[in-house]
Amino acid sequence: MKKILMIEDDPGISRFVGDRLKIEGYDINIETDGIKGKERALNEVFDIMLIDLMLPLVSGFDIIREIRTRGVLTPIIIMSAKFQMSDKVSGLRLGADDYLVKPFEFDELLARIEAQLRRGSYNVENEIDSFKFDSFILQFDDCKLIKNDVDIKLSKIEFNLLSYLIKNRSRVVPIDELLNKIWNYDENVSTRTLYVHVAWLRKKIRENISTDRIRTVRGIGYQFIS
Repeated sequence: MKKILMIEDDPGISRFVGDRLKIEGYDINIETDGIKGKERALNEVFDIMLIDLMLPLVSGFDIIREIRTRGVLTPIIIMSAKFQMSDKVSGLRLGADDYLVKPFEFDELLARIEAQLRRGSYNVENEIDSFKFDSFILQFDDCKLIKNDVDIKLSKIEFNLLSYLIKNRSRVVPIDELLNKIWNYDENVSTRTLYVHVAWLRKKIRENISTDRIRTVRGIGYQFIS
């Protein structure tokens, strides 16, 4: 049973959404203020979090910022009456994975939850300590790429990019997702920046002229071929 944390101070919404999610087979946990919600988000394991922005004591923005700063990668869907584009962009840049404007239909929320859980299922290999390909070993904990016992120099961006592609190698990773996860939606970073870093990375991990571990899917994204 998937475990969901909902931080929502509106009793009508929390009751309705909570009851419907229980019917759908989810283990729903509800907190109505920011302090208790943040504490549970940081100290318990959930499969997904639903977070309102306008909360008593601690705002949803601050909760999301703290969650991501602490390295918690649980998918987050913002549920908020704030409909301005600036609010959506701020929430996504802080690390939320989706944004749903109130009022919303329950079926849409359910579909978005299911989509995030499917995406999360692709990342089950994120727990591995290292990954071997060709004559390379990528050590996730030590942030090192080693070839024949020699360290290969990678920038922080190159290491994060290679790690993310390897951990999600079962699928094509969309360009927007890479910009979000690697550069945190920095408005100064363009797709051109991503293309350049991929090109640099390819040169460093190519064994020979015929070996290209990073596959380009034109107009969509990239996939690491193992």
